[in-house]
Amino acid sequence: MELTPAQVSELLPAIRSGEIELVDCREDDEWRFNRIEGARLVPLTRFAEAPVPEKPVIVYCHHGMRSLRATNYWRSRGNDQVWSMSGGIDRWSAEIDPEVPVY
Repeated sequence: MELTPAQVSELLPAIRSGEIELVDCREDDEWRFNRIEGARLVPLTRFAEAPVPEKPVIVYCHHGMRSLRATNYWRSRGNDQVWSMSGGIDRWSAEIDPEVPVY
């Protein structure tokens, strides 16, 4: 149910092509500070209003806790191809893209 940032990085071509959706479940102010290119913002506080994606989805947040809740929510709604990125955008910045600011 979790992917490492390295695994997500390997999937960037599929994310860019639209085959896999990358969702940031943080709040608007966090999104404005930093994000992974190609991600779509769906704050966890608005997940109940958002349609469940019908394709594979990777969800991330700050440290990986909210994205696990989001992943479980969409899986419980029928999409079993949803994964959380472990460690969130902080780990992404540390391991994949140091240009992404941390907070």
